[in-house]
Amino acid sequence: MRFVEDKMLVASQLPKRTVALVLAGGRGTRLHQLTDNRAKPAVYFGGKFRIIDFALSNCINSGIRRVGVITQYRPHSLIRHLQRGWSFLRGEQNEFVDLMPAGQQMEEGLWYRGTADAVAQNKGILRSYEPEYILVLAGDHIYKMDYSMLLLDHVESKSLCTVACIEVPREDASGFGVMDVDENRKITRFLEKPADPPGMPDNPDKSLASMGIYVFNADYLYRLLDEDCGDNTSSHDFGKDIIPKIVGQGNAMAHYFSMSCVPSAQFVPPYWRDVGTIDSFWSANLDLTSNMPQLNIYDEDWPIWTYQEQEPPAKFVPDPHGMDGVISNTMVSGGCIVCGSKMSNSILFSKVRVQAFCNLDQVVVLPNCEIGQGSKLKKVVIDRGCRIPEGTIIGEDPELDAQRFYRSPNGVVLVTQEMFAKLYNFEHIPKVE
Repeated sequence: MRFVEDKMLVASQLPKRTVALVLAGGRGTRLHQLTDNRAKPAVYFGGKFRIIDFALSNCINSGIRRVGVITQYRPHSLIRHLQRGWSFLRGEQNEFVDLMPAGQQMEEGLWYRGTADAVAQNKGILRSYEPEYILVLAGDHIYKMDYSMLLLDHVESKSLCTVACIEVPREDASGFGVMDVDENRKITRFLEKPADPPGMPDNPDKSLASMGIYVFNADYLYRLLDEDCGDNTSSHDFGKDIIPKIVGQGNAMAHYFSMSCVPSAQFVPPYWRDVGTIDSFWSANLDLTSNMPQLNIYDEDWPIWTYQEQEPPAKFVPDPHGMDGVISNTMVSGGCIVCGSKMSNSILFSKVRVQAFCNLDQVVVLPNCEIGQGSKLKKVVIDRGCRIPEGTIIGEDPELDAQRFYRSPNGVVLVTQEMFAKLYNFEHIPKVE
C-alpha cells in the first residue's frame, strides 16, 4: 500500500516539472473545405468544443499547467479560441497557455519546416521555462489520457524518450508511424507511414501505431534538435527523422495507451480518434448521440474545458399548425431554436435555427446555421454560418449531391456557404472560422 502511495505522489509531482507543447499548425487537407479557413485543431467537435480542447484538457486534468501551442496554418480562429477560452490559468503561479506562432524566429528567416523544426525554433523559450521533461502532443486527436501516468512510466523506465502508442487495424496503419517493440517495450523499429505496415507478432491483423505523443528528457531533446538543425538531409520531422534516430540509438520506449487512458466506463475499450477525414469526423460526432457512447463528455471527474459564448438554453417550439417536432438521439447546444421538425441521430452546435417541417437524420450542424423550412437532410455535415434554402434536399440523390457539394467515399455530404454561393450566384460570402 505504501508503495502505491509513493508512486502516486511521484506521479502528482512530475507534471510540475514538465512543459507540454501542442503541435497545432497543420491544415488537415483530408477535411477538405472544413479547413479552408481554419487549422485542423480549430475544427469544431462534439456540439461545443474544438478538437484542440481535448489535448489541452488532458494537460489541465493531468496537472500540467505550463503549455505552449505551436501554430502556423490559418491560426486566427485557433488563437481567438485560445485567448477567449484558455486564459483562466494564473500567470503569477507560473501557469500559462503560451502561443507560439510561426514567427521566423531563426536567423535564416524560415517558417516551421516540420514538427521537430517547430519545436527547435522555440528552443530558447523552452529553456527559459527550465523544464526537466518536455511532452510533445498532437493537437488534432480526440481522446482522454492522464499524462501524469505517461510521465511516471517514462521516469520509471529510465527512458530518454517515450512514445505513446495504440493498436490500430493493419489496413489503416499506413497513415501512422508504426513500431516494433521487444518484451520490455523498447522500440526496436520505427517506420513512418509505411505502405505495407507490419503486423504485431501476436496479432498480425493489428499494427502498433504512434499517437504523436512523445516525452523527452529536456536536455536530451535539445541535443537532438541541435543535431537535426545542422543536418541538411533531414526533413526536420519527429516521425520521419527524430524518432527513428532515437530508436537506432536504443533510447526509445513504448507506452501503451491502455496504461494511461481515461475510460468512459469499466470494460470499455480505450477511445482515441483521428478525425482527419470527413467520414471519420462525421462518424465520431454522431457516436456521441448513441445511448452509451465510448467517449464520455459528461464525466465530471475529467471535464473537457473550452470556450463557449453565453447563450440562452435551446428551445423547441411547435410548427405553424401547432404540431410538435419529434427528436431522438440528438444533441442540441445553447442558443438553438427548433420549430416543429423531426431530428434523429444529429448534433446542433450553438445558435442553429431549424425552421418548420424539416427532417434531419445523421446531420452535424456547426454554429450559426439556419435550416430553411421543409428541408430534408441525411448524412450531412454543415459548416459554420450556412443558410440552407427552404425546401433543400440533400442525401437522397448521390449524383446530384456530388455535383453541388463535396460527397465523401462513404456518402457523407459536406456543405459550406461558399458552395451555395456558386449554386445561387451570391456576390458576397463572409469567411467563417
